Amino acid sequence: MVDTEPQVADGKVLWHFTMSLDGFVAGPNHSMEWMTGFSIRQGLIGEYVDTTGAVLAGRDGWDAGGESRPYGGAWHGPVFVLTHHPEDATPADGVTFLTCDPAEAVRIGLAAAGGKNLEVFSPTIGRQFLELGLIDEIDLHIAPILLGEGIRLYDNPGGAPIRLRRVGAGDPVSVVNVRYRPSAT
Repeated sequence: MVDTEPQVADGKVLWHFTMSLDGFVAGPNHSMEWMTGFSIRQGLIGEYVDTTGAVLAGRDGWDAGGESRPYGGAWHGPVFVLTHHPEDATPADGVTFLTCDPAEAVRIGLAAAGGKNLEVFSPTIGRQFLELGLIDEIDLHIAPILLGEGIRLYDNPGGAPIRLRRVGAGDPVSVVNVRYRPSAT
C-alpha cells in the first residue's frame, strides 16, 4: 500500500488516529496498551510534531490518559479538552478545559494553533465535528491488529453514511486494499 503524502501544517482541522483493522482507536476504558509492536514510516512522528499547533481532546480520553502528551511527549503546545463538567477536571500545564459549542471549540483551537493544524483526538468529538462540517481531513494509521472491542473511531447507529474522498494521487473514491495474515505473536 502506498502511504499518503507527508502531512503539512496548513491550518486544517485534522481528525487523527491510529486504528485497529476492526475500527477501534482505543481498547475498553480507553486503554492504549495494544499500540505497541508496530512499525511506522521513518519520520512520520516528526511530521505530526512539526505540523500540529494545538490538540483538541475529549474528557473521557483525557481522564484515562492522565497528563500524557501527544507523540510520546515529543509535541509541546496547547491542549484543549472539551467537557460538560470542567469543575471536577484535574488541572494540568498547557491544558484548557472548554465547555463551549463545537464551532467555538474549533475557533479557539485553530487560533491557538497559529496556522498549524488542530488535531482532534476524540472519536465522539470527531463524529460531532464531522457531522457539522468542521473536519477538513481524516488521517488514519491502520494497525495490523484486531481488538474486538473498545472505543470505535466512528459510531453513529441510525445515522446517515458519510462518504469520503481519498487524499492524494489516484482515484479519490477507490477502495483501499489491505491484506494481512494472522501472526503467532
